[in-house]
Amino acid sequence: MDAFDADILIYAARSDFPPGRRIRALFAARADEPAVGVGSVLLLPEVLSKPVREGNSREVGFLQGLLRRLELRPVDAATAELAAILGATYGLRAADAIHLATAIASGADRFLTNNRSDFPKSITEIDVTYLDDLAEQ
Repeated sequence: MDAFDADILIYAARSDFPPGRRIRALFAARADEPAVGVGSVLLLPEVLSKPVREGNSREVGFLQGLLRRLELRPVDAATAELAAILGATYGLRAADAIHLATAIASGADRFLTNNRSDFPKSITEIDVTYLDDLAEQ
C-alpha cells in the first residue's frame, strides 16, 4: 500500500508538470480498487486550500477525486505521539511528521513524496519514494 504526501497529489493535478503523469498513472492502474492508498486527513487543507482560494474549480474537482480514492486517516493520539518522535528524530515540521507517522502507522509499504529536503532516503521506518523513482507508465 502507498501513502501519499501532499506535494505528490498537487503535482498530479498540474497538467503543465509532466512527471505528475506518474501519480495519475498509479490511480488509473488501480481504477478497479476503491482505495489507491492512505494519507492523513491533513491532506485535505494542504491540497485544497490554494486552488479553493484561487477559485480554480477544475483543480479542486480533480484533487477531490484523488482524495476520495485515499483512505484518509484521522490524527489520533497514537499517530500524534509517533509524529512527535519522528519530528524530533528527523527535524520535521508538525504536518510533515503527521503525514509520515500516518504512513508508518497504517502499515504502508512506501511513502510517496517529492520533498527531498524533509524526507531523505535515510528515513528507516518506511521506504521513501520520490516522484522520479516511479516508473513512467
